[in-house]
Amino acid sequence: MRSLLVLAMMASTTCTFAQTSAKSSAFAKTGKPDAFAKTITAEDLKKHLFIIAGKEMEGRETASPGQRKAAAYIENHFRQLGLEPGAGNGYQQFYNVYQDSLLNAGLEINGQAYSLDKDFGVNIANNVSGTFRFSEVTYVNAADTNAFKAANLTGKLVIMFGNNANMSRAAAMATNNLVRSKGIAAILSVSSQLPRTTPAPRKGNQSLYSFRKTLEAQQYSISEAVAKAILGTDFDAAKAGTLASKAYNTEALLQTNKATTTLQSSNVLGVLPGTDLKDQYLFITAHYDHLGKRDTVIYYGADDDGSGTVGVLEIAEAFVQAKKAGKGPRRTIVFMTVSGEEKGLWGSESYSNNPLFPLDKTTADLNIDMIGRSDVTRKGDTTNYVYVVGDDKLSTDLKPISEAQNAKYTKLELDYKYNDPNDPNRIYFRSDHYNFARKGVPIIFYYDGMLGADYHRPTDTPEKINYPLAAKRAQLVFYTAWEMANRNEMLKRDIALPTATR
Repeated sequence: MRSLLVLAMMASTTCTFAQTSAKSSAFAKTGKPDAFAKTITAEDLKKHLFIIAGKEMEGRETASPGQRKAAAYIENHFRQLGLEPGAGNGYQQFYNVYQDSLLNAGLEINGQAYSLDKDFGVNIANNVSGTFRFSEVTYVNAADTNAFKAANLTGKLVIMFGNNANMSRAAAMATNNLVRSKGIAAILSVSSQLPRTTPAPRKGNQSLYSFRKTLEAQQYSISEAVAKAILGTDFDAAKAGTLASKAYNTEALLQTNKATTTLQSSNVLGVLPGTDLKDQYLFITAHYDHLGKRDTVIYYGADDDGSGTVGVLEIAEAFVQAKKAGKGPRRTIVFMTVSGEEKGLWGSESYSNNPLFPLDKTTADLNIDMIGRSDVTRKGDTTNYVYVVGDDKLSTDLKPISEAQNAKYTKLELDYKYNDPNDPNRIYFRSDHYNFARKGVPIIFYYDGMLGADYHRPTDTPEKINYPLAAKRAQLVFYTAWEMANRNEMLKRDIALPTATR
């Protein structure tokens, strides 16, 4: 039996579609893109968003019931529009998500057993299940890089103090990379966070990959009491970083026992077939997942990225209206909402590694991630702008099209503040467009820069969205997509993929 929520969502989608059909009929005779762009309205965006970012969706965390409810709502909207399924016989492209749970763990030093949480902790994601027995523990001074590089640590159990709090991010990363390169079997990292006042979570973070090309070192955090049991009178010198590398005859037993659960998440794809260039594709994307809930507190994710998601729904509807009026796109348009973005661009990574449509025939990806708010720190007008990222990369065709369509129709201020790959915020690499870009597909990313107090907080709620501004930004994407879907040639790919230099 269908739930009341699903029935309500279907009714809402059908009602919105009927209203939009009535609105668009008055414009259909002209066949111009602005006639159909006008069907992208603040009112319709608001109706969708109060459902997508509503309480019932529980923050849409990847591989959660709330995410599946959101996927069902989006799928139903695509079906009501008459879009074709984009994943074979269905609208959802599923991919596996893995989550480890720690069942138990043990640590013994010279026959003395220690307690989990009080004396030691386990890296759940990194460690594999097993029992490891060592007869020697080697101390290494992470600050003495030359000695560290020269040491033969292959297959050894190593004890080291954690990265210095004053160490720069670059230095800490360099140390971590050096650790990985040494072929160490297991690491005991001395931590000031032990003993814990509350037990550590027994569930690890979710992961996109459960199968690995190589195994990294087993990782355990240990208290200073455990470290003293190994280092003896050398403890103070080791903690101060003045002790040279040294091996200790120690019987150490390390044990991890965990279980892995296989979950599923999905991308939702609706397809509007093209006409004479139907074997070429234009993607319009957004991520519909967010952070879920922590205990009973819901992280609604209205702007991030409910706003982009409902933008895709409305843009899809506008193109469907155009096709009904005999002005369908020459190229096939794929409307795709992805999950897993907040986990690390998982949904778009899964798609780009397993594309359902040829990437070499995909002319561009227009990605929308946060278009409903204003950046209060922005200098100048905060009521008529959008941050644009990527339009001067991969293809020299992108920027002229973007700026021409904006100048002709929406007249937003296109702000390139975050366009530099070396910008400290690394926005070019942080949303789903990048998984298209790394495969050579030209991209444009639309963003509002909402980095204030509501970002990734429970207070990112739908009543705070500036719906007229969100509609105008979505219309810009529509106009840009219209030109790209109907021009004679695919976009050139004549610029190399940029990389960050810092």
